[in-house]
Amino acid sequence: LGTCFGASFNPSDMGMLLLQVSCLCGSAPCLLCGCCPSAKNSTISRLLFTFFLFLGTLVSVIMIIPGVEKELHKLPGFCEGSGSVLGVQTHVDCDSFLGHKAVYRMGFAMAAFFFLFAMIMVCVRSSKDPRAAVQNGFWFFKFLVLVGITVGAFYIPDGAFTSVWFYFGVVGSFLFILIQLVLLIDFAHSWSQLWLRNAGESNAKGWYAALCIITFIFYATSIAAIVLLYVYYTKPEGCTEGKVLISINLILCLIISAVSILPKIQDAQPHSGLLQASLITLYTVYVTWSALANVPTQTCNPTLLVRNSTGSAMATQLLTTWWDAPSIVGLIIFILCTLFISVRSSDHPQVNKLMLTEESTARVGSEAAAVESGLHHAYDNEQDGVSYNYTFFHLCLLLAALYIMMTLTNWYRPDESLRVLTSPWTAVWVKICSSWAGLLLYLWTLVAPLVLPDRDFS
Repeated sequence: LGTCFGASFNPSDMGMLLLQVSCLCGSAPCLLCGCCPSAKNSTISRLLFTFFLFLGTLVSVIMIIPGVEKELHKLPGFCEGSGSVLGVQTHVDCDSFLGHKAVYRMGFAMAAFFFLFAMIMVCVRSSKDPRAAVQNGFWFFKFLVLVGITVGAFYIPDGAFTSVWFYFGVVGSFLFILIQLVLLIDFAHSWSQLWLRNAGESNAKGWYAALCIITFIFYATSIAAIVLLYVYYTKPEGCTEGKVLISINLILCLIISAVSILPKIQDAQPHSGLLQASLITLYTVYVTWSALANVPTQTCNPTLLVRNSTGSAMATQLLTTWWDAPSIVGLIIFILCTLFISVRSSDHPQVNKLMLTEESTARVGSEAAAVESGLHHAYDNEQDGVSYNYTFFHLCLLLAALYIMMTLTNWYRPDESLRVLTSPWTAVWVKICSSWAGLLLYLWTLVAPLVLPDRDFS
């Protein structure tokens, strides 16, 4: 074997090959040392894990493209036994369900992958722990593990898998929506504080004008969207659920907007205002829209898609893809929130404690030392303590995988006869409850300094 290698490579080629192999099997700093100058080891590792998630998402998107979906029946055994529910064979033609099945199995593979690493990384305190080397290195082998889990997932027999995994997806998606809301509220507060600080330091009225313009745009968009929801998702007679849900969320948005500018709230939190409230209102309107798009009543939901086992579509227009407008917006929000989790920590200590990403003084010192030493490559900033909780990060990616699985399938599932993919009321109530939870969470951030005056909410 050594003779063969010697005949094939000269010493310089062999050295370059060994360097590349060591980077694939080694640490994140080695892997991306030329692409991320002066980057943190922790940041690069999070970005690479996020890349794995995005790669799985891309594969899922490709699998539900109509042309590709029709070819999935060529996978050996993928469509066989799909009509089996609790051991009862129903002899259903599953050709039109293949994209749905593929996305569920891809979601299962990604969730299993991140759950595995969440368990492995329990209680890792610093990069001196041997498990930290697994977190920050061996990327080629991690990719092989993900591929292996994915291949195995496509051989899972149907049985009750789709029905059971649907509820796992519902719970995981609800939790990830809550994480989205925490990040959105934190972003809104940071945005307002930054612009108000710039306005105070520069004495320029342009910052105040920008705040007013952005706030007006958010509220105008929200009002226009609410009007459209009443027009398209309600009827003069009937559609009571849609009318009630839209009205409740409209009233709640008015309440948080009024509370945000109360004198006592302004005294306790000078940076609170209508900018944050307008952004939360806009997101709440989006979640309401997404929920109404899952109402299973055709007369109250013009965007409802119902696909039967022969592949036909019953909707207001021909079904070309499984993506509707709420799903596309949800995909964009998913990408932004996942990147936000990966690349930065919050400006607010309370949020860092909640998301388990609080920076310690030791890590700040190591970062400063790296900059002073003139390093131009990724460096280990976790020798004295991790900059984020490894297990919690993987659990966040697990929830993100479940959320994108539900988003790409529009929260649809096969009915009891396995002949129609329909939208259940479960999806509607999960989304509506998440919007209420987000509004209550934002309201708590406003009133907490008054309710608990002895605590620091800076």
